[in-house]
Amino acid sequence: MTKKRKRQEDFQKVKLKVGKKKPKLENATDTTFKTKAIQIPEQLKEDGVLPTQNRKLNIKDLLSQMHHYSPGVKHNALLGLKELLSQYPFVIDAHLSSIISEVAAVFTDKDSGVRGAAVHLLQFLASKIRAEQIAPFFPLVSAHLSSAMTHISEGIQEDSLKVLDVLLEAYPALLTDRSIILLKNFVELISHQQLSKRLKSRDKLSWMLSVNPNRRVTSQQWRLNVLTRLKKFLQAVVDGASDTEDEELQEQKDNSHSVRNPICISWKLHANNQQHIQLFESGGLRPKINSSFRLRSLTSVMDSAEKGLSSAENLKGFIEIIIPLLIECWIEASPAQSAPILGNLLESESQQLMQQVLSIIHLLWKLTKRHDETYKMELWLRMNYLVDFKHHFMRHFPYSLPDTVKHKKKDPCKSNRNCMKSSNNVDHLLLNLTLCDIMVSLASNSTLQTDSGWLDMIRKFVTDTLQDGSKLNSKQVNRLLGVTWRLMQIQQNKVATEPLIKAVYTLYQQRNLLFPVRTLLLKFFSRVYQKEDLRTQRIRSRSKVLSRWLAGLPQQLALLGLRNPELSNQLIDIIHSAASRSNKELLQSLQATAARIYDPLEGTLVLLPAEAQRRLVQLVYFLPCLPASLLACLSRCCIMGRMSSDLAATLIGILHMRSSFAGWKCQVQDNSVNDVDYFSFLFSTLIGFSREELTSLQGIRGKPHISQTQLSPIRLYLTDLDQFLHHWAVTEVICHSLSTIPSQSQCFDILQTGICKYLVGLVVIPDSTAGSVLCAINKLLDQACIISENLHRFLASCCYSLLYFLLTIDREDAEHLQKRDMLWGSCISALALLPRLLRLMLQSLQVSRICREELPVVAQLLRLLMQHGQLRSHMITNEFLVQQIIKDIMTLKSGEVQEQWLTDLHYCFNIYLASHPQTPGPINTVY
Repeated sequence: MTKKRKRQEDFQKVKLKVGKKKPKLENATDTTFKTKAIQIPEQLKEDGVLPTQNRKLNIKDLLSQMHHYSPGVKHNALLGLKELLSQYPFVIDAHLSSIISEVAAVFTDKDSGVRGAAVHLLQFLASKIRAEQIAPFFPLVSAHLSSAMTHISEGIQEDSLKVLDVLLEAYPALLTDRSIILLKNFVELISHQQLSKRLKSRDKLSWMLSVNPNRRVTSQQWRLNVLTRLKKFLQAVVDGASDTEDEELQEQKDNSHSVRNPICISWKLHANNQQHIQLFESGGLRPKINSSFRLRSLTSVMDSAEKGLSSAENLKGFIEIIIPLLIECWIEASPAQSAPILGNLLESESQQLMQQVLSIIHLLWKLTKRHDETYKMELWLRMNYLVDFKHHFMRHFPYSLPDTVKHKKKDPCKSNRNCMKSSNNVDHLLLNLTLCDIMVSLASNSTLQTDSGWLDMIRKFVTDTLQDGSKLNSKQVNRLLGVTWRLMQIQQNKVATEPLIKAVYTLYQQRNLLFPVRTLLLKFFSRVYQKEDLRTQRIRSRSKVLSRWLAGLPQQLALLGLRNPELSNQLIDIIHSAASRSNKELLQSLQATAARIYDPLEGTLVLLPAEAQRRLVQLVYFLPCLPASLLACLSRCCIMGRMSSDLAATLIGILHMRSSFAGWKCQVQDNSVNDVDYFSFLFSTLIGFSREELTSLQGIRGKPHISQTQLSPIRLYLTDLDQFLHHWAVTEVICHSLSTIPSQSQCFDILQTGICKYLVGLVVIPDSTAGSVLCAINKLLDQACIISENLHRFLASCCYSLLYFLLTIDREDAEHLQKRDMLWGSCISALALLPRLLRLMLQSLQVSRICREELPVVAQLLRLLMQHGQLRSHMITNEFLVQQIIKDIMTLKSGEVQEQWLTDLHYCFNIYLASHPQTPGPINTVY
């Protein structure tokens, strides 16, 4: 058999017969199946647990659609999520993890509509989610953001900047934690790595700007967009550093004598061992520990990536990468390479790019100052970049706008070249000032001769800008003053600094300056003054402009009043600082303006809040002289109630320390307070009312302002409770000051003369004044004092008028009820100290002259006087008078039914006086 024959036998074809079925194969599949109906009524119902939006989709449905392949489904899911979460905000907290992960995942979606909807949803969520809530999930968000920024698609890169804007606005602190990774992403957006031709190995890579023709915007516009976000990111890094916030704190690092908030000490509490004061040697508010050891910071135990830009190594590495790229961007945007012409014109887009370049460098310079070895960092920056900066930045300095953007109206502010802004709101003055700030930070006193060329250009520009009369905003002024301060530190001789101070003073003299601008100028001058005052007296050369500025501060404070309390507080702080240093010009100006500042009606003292009032009261101590007119103003300020009683007590204490009765062992100031003027101040403050006010009170009649009795020639004017309490508190301080005067008898004679001259003979006297006079008499009276008959009769009338008023107060009159204890104590003390006073008051009780309604009051008064332990012996002495008064009362009540008050009077007389007890006992009755 041949081979062909065998092959045919192996693969024989089965022949099928007609009419018979085909036999089943051994590996045949059974395709038969059965079906049954499925009932799903429960699944068609709405979910009763999770809320739904208009399309009846809940949060789980919408999140599941985020994985759909169709861009339209994902877009609708994002819109549905925003709709659902806006209607039911509580869903955010319950599904925060899922929402964040799903939204962040579509940052890199291929469809631009989906990415746009994701950005809008993220912006909505940022307003609803706090930073501490999103913090656990932020690494995931940051990872997706980095993926989008480094994506190969240009559209995804562009939309990643929008995501970055949202996160920088809402969560800057969380975003800056990954600063190293994001900074590298910024660099890769505008450049690419290139192997250095000089090095065969890949140890050192250089970066060069990249150009992508596929983008929808020009390369320059794309770089502008990226650099704008980079500037915002670096600003967040700078703001997030808590060690030193700004240049003022940097100055405190260099200047150990910087201003600190004072410790408020209450000497009364300290004297009573209720407040302890801990002092440190040369420490200020914080103890200064002289030690050669330093604690290691937490950043030293982190790796390089975790430290971010807080590591000097990381910061240097980023500067080495970004500065060459920024210089390339500057070269593209800068004017044509021609001879330097003053005021080189810039196009709008070029100016924006140049502004961002300088802002980024300025922020990097700020970060370099936050490290311990600031001097070494500045030296490194100077060695590496000063030459390039001079060649590229200073070549066409200063820069200005084209004529097409200038305003046509001749406004003094807008027509000035420094006030011009282009249509994109880029401030060219701020651009020039930022450049100046960068350059002056690279100069120092040791490099003055080398850098004199470009430093003179900057100094001239700064001086011209300050003196040209333009209206500057706070941002411009802040940068301008920073450059000025640095220039003054570089060249510290008077020839160089005086023109700069004069230029700043020219700006300070402008009218209608904004409050932030005025504040910055005040801080600058205060800083210059403190720096100048630190020099020793031998080498000190006082600036004439600075002295003129200091001399004008009190007048500005008087003119300002209540229009701007914050600015007034700043002026007061500066004046206080200069006055405590005995600045002659300021003290002379303060003396001349004191009458306006301490005017009781419209002066600064009575208009400002309490804290500012306290500082103004303290300034009284530094005044060279306190004339009678000023003391009269201060007395009115104390008694008018427009400052607190505690502050009035402080003022009285300061004046006492300035007087000759303070007990100084050495004479501090010559004739600062005249003794006669000082007593006039004390008496006027004790009375509580001026002569004009007392005269106007004489015409008032009847209730509710007057308390009148027929047995006393004095009618009481009832003061308000607040006025009474304030006057009483001041009275106690006045009495204490009077009691500290060595010669009490002479002091009493002066007080007696004043009362007889100004109060005796008045018909209407305020109740607080009558009580204050009795309180002062009680404090000063001793055996050597001789009281005149007129004063005796006046005090007796005051006592009865006050006692009658206290006994006739309605129980419902809560305002006057609070006066009882103070007035009652003054009257009883005076009657106990002066027996003659009690006898005169009893002699004045001629009941035959009064109406029947007043008889119960007289009876109650006699009963209380007899019951009082301190007056018992005096009442026994005057037993005949008391008995005669009771007989007169009985005569008037004869033939009538005896009332209970008359029975009580008879009983008290029989118990306390008729029996003549030998020991009065400790009874001290209070009505």
